[in-house]
Order: sequence, then C-alpha cells, then structure tokens
Amino acid sequence: MNIPRSIKTIIEQQPYPLLFTIISGSHLYGFPSPDSDYDLRGVHILPVQEVVGLETGNETIEVSEVRESLEIDLVTHDVKKFFLMLLKKNGYVLEQLYSPLILTTSPEHEQLKSIANKCISRHHSHHYFGFAATQWRLFEKEQTHRIKPLLYVYRVLLTGIYLMQTGRIEANLIKLNEVFNLPYIDDLITQKRAEKERSILSDVNIDFHKREYESLRNKLQEAYESSPLPEVPSANGALHNLLVRLRVKSYEY
Repeated sequence: MNIPRSIKTIIEQQPYPLLFTIISGSHLYGFPSPDSDYDLRGVHILPVQEVVGLETGNETIEVSEVRESLEIDLVTHDVKKFFLMLLKKNGYVLEQLYSPLILTTSPEHEQLKSIANKCISRHHSHHYFGFAATQWRLFEKEQTHRIKPLLYVYRVLLTGIYLMQTGRIEANLIKLNEVFNLPYIDDLITQKRAEKERSILSDVNIDFHKREYESLRNKLQEAYESSPLPEVPSANGALHNLLVRLRVKSYEY
C-alpha cells in the first residue's frame, strides 16, 4: 500500500515503543470507500517504571485526527492488556495481530504471531456470532439500508467459518470469497468501493439477505461443532515469558 505521510507522522509521534502497528477496518476487510477513514491499531510497550510505580502509564492510547483531509483513528493497547485479550474469545485482536497491512513491526511481533496460534480455540466462534448479529440488526432496522453493515455481516461470518475450519485468520472478504464463492459478494464490494462510506444498497432484497445470513449462521454453528480447534488456549506460559522479555528490554532503553 501507498501509506500517506500523515499516517506515518502520527505513528512516529507515539510516546512509547511499538510492538507493531497495522491498518484495520475497511482497508483490511477489502472494501474501503474513497472517503473511508484509516483505522490504525497496534500495541505499545509501557516501560517498567510506568508499570510498577505509583503512577502508571496509559494501558490504552486513542488518537482521532483529521490530517491532510484524512480521518485517522489510532488505538494502541499496552502489551500486557493485549496479551490478556488474546487469551479471551476475542477475534478482533487476532485480526489485528495477523493483519497483512503492517505499518511498523519488530522481531517480537513475529514471535507473538507464532505464539498466538495457541490462543485460538473453538469458542472464538462466539465472537463472530455476536458481531454478525449486531451488524445484522443494524442493517435490518435502517430505513435506508447501507452496504457497509451488510458487508460486515458477510465478512464476519465467513471469517468465523474459515477460522473454525482451518485455524487461520482471514479478514479480507475478497480473499474469503475465493474460498466460499458467494455470487453476490463481488457486486456488493464493487458498489462499496466506488461510492461513499455511507452509500445505500441499490435494489435491496431484505428477505434474500436474511436467508443468506441465517444460512451462514448455521454453517458457522456446524463449523464450530466439527472444528478441530482446542477448547481452551495453551499460550499462557509463552505469553508470560514474552511479556517479561519486553518489559526488561524497555528498562534497558
């Protein structure tokens, strides 16, 4: 990707060392509109003195700015908070960790990717069930039906099914549809990429999409029930050791 200079500047201005930063949101999912904002996500490393002292550093840093006509939304979590989220049924942080749209990285980023494979369990399906249901309700209740929440419904369900079947994270809807071959997906993506972020679905057929939504939910349930993934994560020890190394390294700066 051609990364705008304003994005690089915001990252360079962050107060703590960064384990990694990536692009998430519509750019990661494969359907950004021309006016889509940039959702940047990452992990920062609080120094030891801001963890063990009376005054602790920010576990979460959020920056929302408009620079050079670009809306930029940056959120980073301290490494410990991020590791704890990895040990929960949180597909969102997995998608951040494995995003191919990398802005900054480190050797420990690669180590974390390897470790995080052992954080994935069958119960990550619950994240995708819940997220899809939220987006479907949003799409269904609107009088003018936007494309974005509908694309999120399909993206989320296909990511969940693929994860249950393969144990791998794939958040890009274009790549997912190379596997699932849903005939209507490409047209939805084409319209979203050509129009504004809040563009309205043309020729909407709510009943059709409701049937597709329910069918994919059933497929996700079947994939969960037959998934070879483990019941619980087994990465606690490796995450602990990596966290200690990162804190020690931060003390040496």
